[in-house]
This record gives sequence, C-alpha cells and structure tokens, in this order.
Amino acid sequence: MSGTLYIVSTPIGNLEDITLRALRILKEADLIAAEDTRHTRGLLTHFEIHTPLTSYHAFNERGKCQSLLDRVAGGENIALVTDAGTPAIADPGFFIVREAVEQDINVEIIPGVSAVTFAAAATALPVDKFAFYAFPPVKSGRRSKFFEALAAEDKTVFFYESPFRVTSALEYLKEYCSGERKVAIVREATKLHEEILRGTVDELLAAAKARGNWKGEFVIGVAPDKLSGTADSSHDDE
Repeated sequence: MSGTLYIVSTPIGNLEDITLRALRILKEADLIAAEDTRHTRGLLTHFEIHTPLTSYHAFNERGKCQSLLDRVAGGENIALVTDAGTPAIADPGFFIVREAVEQDINVEIIPGVSAVTFAAAATALPVDKFAFYAFPPVKSGRRSKFFEALAAEDKTVFFYESPFRVTSALEYLKEYCSGERKVAIVREATKLHEEILRGTVDELLAAAKARGNWKGEFVIGVAPDKLSGTADSSHDDE
C-alpha cells in the first residue's frame, strides 16, 4: 500500500501560526523533506518533533524527486516543507506535486499561512481578482519587461522582492506605472517588526529613499491603473 506525500505549510514568522494538523503530520511522517534542514530543525526542535530530515531544494529537486516518490510509493509518508509559507508558491514544490500526480501517488495539502494571502488581506488593495508575479528578475532587460507586463494588468499584482532591491522596484514602478499608482509594501509579515506601508508610488519611493537600507522579507502590491471600475471584494450581493 502506497503512502502519502504531504505538502505542509509552515509559519512565515510567528511560530504560533502553524496549525495543529501541520504539527500532527510533521510528527507522524516517516521523513520530512526540507528546503533548508537547519532552518526546519529549529522549527521541529521548538515543537519537540523528532522526525528525520532530508534536504529538498531548488538545486536538487529534479535529481531527488523520484527517489522520494519511490519511498512514498513503497508505503512511506513524506512531508515536504519550505523555509516558510506554502511550498510551490515561489518555493520548491510544484515539480514533485506534478510528478506525484502523474504517477498516481496520493498528495495531500496541509494549508496554512502564505505571504501572498497575508498581503492580499492586509494591503487594502482590490483583491476581487489578483495576480502573483513571484520575484522580479535581477538583470535590467528582463526586469524592465517584468514591470512593463505588471503595469498592463487590469488587476492588483503582488510580488516578492529582496530588501536590497525594494527602492529599485519602486523606481521601475514609477517608470512603467506612473507615480500616482496605488501601492503597498508588506515587510516582515507576522514577525516582531511587521510593517505595512500604503500610498502612491511617489510617496513610497520618497519614503524608501529617506529610509536607506531595508531589512526583512517583502511583498509589494500594486493596484490596477483604474480603481474606479474595480469591484471590491465585499460581495454585497451575497
């Protein structure tokens, strides 16, 4: 009898955000495949979980995927986690889930926190529909195309950004979206120094330049160009 591949969401900062179900699965699994075993070991130690760990990250996922699935097919239960949040959302996870589905291996999702959904709820931007663009490219040509495509969206767009490139991202937004576009920056969601900045591109760019160096994990939300015709997410007709 085959086992199950569990895709387990873990906290993005505050350890209290882990679910009871996630804790149970991590305790009962035969093996935990982790993006960074050192990082995950800290989480497991905090909750007194002693399940064995193995590494599974962007640089070995294709080579290691089948051996993990073979173990699941042989009856073991394996839990996949990333450093924070929900696997497959700008983190390893998509490839092994796709392969498992193609091989008729049972996959079970253990939902939980995600920086994207946190931002969607916290930024006060329209989210009756929205897009997620992951991380912008670093090289200038591809980075320009990224922000050009983002500017053309008719919906709110969320993306992750390095603290070293937040000011750069706002400068690209000013170039392709105009300085009046509504944006929001979520920094260190659920952590001690959580911060949410809301305003126009011009306002947040000025704030970013005044602040200088940024630290932490960032999600940036960009509203569509014309908010007047955008439905809100309250669904009053329901």
